[in-house]
Amino acid sequence: MKTPNKVKKLREKMLMSKSELARKAGISTVTVDRIERGESCRVETMRKIILALGYTLEDRDKVFQEQG
Repeated sequence: MKTPNKVKKLREKMLMSKSELARKAGISTVTVDRIERGESCRVETMRKIILALGYTLEDRDKVFQEQG
């Protein structure tokens, strides 16, 4: 199932590479690539990405769109 998100757009806006985001989030670059393609991921992984991009958990809708 595809999970719409703005990870790639936000990462590129911050001039951040995939490997830099992966390092900051503590995940693999393969995982970043999958998420940017819209593939689903665990809630914990979403949390790590949100924080690595400099957002708070309350701002999660700015990174990952609500499902439903």
